Amino acid sequence: MLTCVGVGDVCNKGKNLAVAVSAEGWFHLFDLTSPSKHPDASGHHELAEEQKPVFKQHIPANTKVMLISDIDGDGKCELVVGYTDRVVRAFRWEDLSENSDHVCGQLILLKKWLLEGQVDSLSVNPGPDGLPEMMVSQPGCGYAILLCTWDSEQQPTIEGRDRSSPSREAPLRDVILHQTSGRIHNKNVSTHLIGSIGRGCSSVGNGSGLFALCTLDGTLKLMEGADKLLWSVQVDHQLFALEKLDVTGNGHEEVIACAWDGQTYIIDHNRTVARFQADENVSAFCAGLYACKQGSNSPCLVYVSFSQKIYIYWDVQLERMESTNLLKILESDPEFGSLLQELGVEKSDVSSIQDLIYKTLYFPEKLQPNSPLQCQNPAGTNSSAHHTVIQNPLQDS
Repeated sequence: MLTCVGVGDVCNKGKNLAVAVSAEGWFHLFDLTSPSKHPDASGHHELAEEQKPVFKQHIPANTKVMLISDIDGDGKCELVVGYTDRVVRAFRWEDLSENSDHVCGQLILLKKWLLEGQVDSLSVNPGPDGLPEMMVSQPGCGYAILLCTWDSEQQPTIEGRDRSSPSREAPLRDVILHQTSGRIHNKNVSTHLIGSIGRGCSSVGNGSGLFALCTLDGTLKLMEGADKLLWSVQVDHQLFALEKLDVTGNGHEEVIACAWDGQTYIIDHNRTVARFQADENVSAFCAGLYACKQGSNSPCLVYVSFSQKIYIYWDVQLERMESTNLLKILESDPEFGSLLQELGVEKSDVSSIQDLIYKTLYFPEKLQPNSPLQCQNPAGTNSSAHHTVIQNPLQDS
């Protein structure tokens, strides 16, 4: 049974590979960039009927979650695996061949950490010095920072090579535990986290990165570093999945949280909330940039239902997150100012402008026949533009 699936440059060859790890501890690598069949009419390529792994290795069993990322700031990706026994292990790929195109090597164990609570999420977030910090979720809306100290310790060991020497994998506890709240209703509640939340160009050289946490009892938080809480939201739904996605295109990634009943929360850095209800109860959820049409990536929300269906909402884009009104939108349009001038209405006369917009939208027949509004509509902007809708659902039965 597969418990962890991911995609990343785990071999540090500048090429992404698909990674699948089973509960029994079998680690598989798949190269899905090999030549495929000719594209169909829609431009999609069909993979061969059976994909065989290009590499296979056994690592400790009872895997739960997995992360492929650079966790020590050396520019190379590591494989981090969380286990059901509250253990986290970090591995690095060691090449045994000089051929950069051929996968020939093995996973080397770098370090083992032992946590106090169950591990539900693994993530990386920039620390105060800008270097990546390995973060692990802990029950009760907590998290732990795992220190990557293998450069100052003994040389890495090959996982499973010397099982007769358990001392070579001693559970060193280089763990810094953080609790984000002193008032916790349930200290054992399941917690998820996501780090490295993008905040546009303002994140350059700005110290600690943004990360979010959510709990099964409905708590949702956005934090900057260990000590700065940006906002906290309490909802009446059981949140079991947490993602990040830029749905406005401004470089600021919104926090996406999903509940078992399909209720989805999209929250920006200023705590502005948009909600979306999926059609069915949800067993799995993810969000990201995926190519669903025309070969280009777009923001997508992906739901897996308990009825064995996958729902993909693609090209999810919101014009804005913050609330606004028609007058503010029109004021940013240069043509609107020139139309007001032609009508003899001062731009500072808010009440007269509001009256014009009101009559134009709702009572156009009451306007004077010779009024310039009959030929030029200063409120021509469609009011529906201020209500953005998640559209284009694709359903695979």
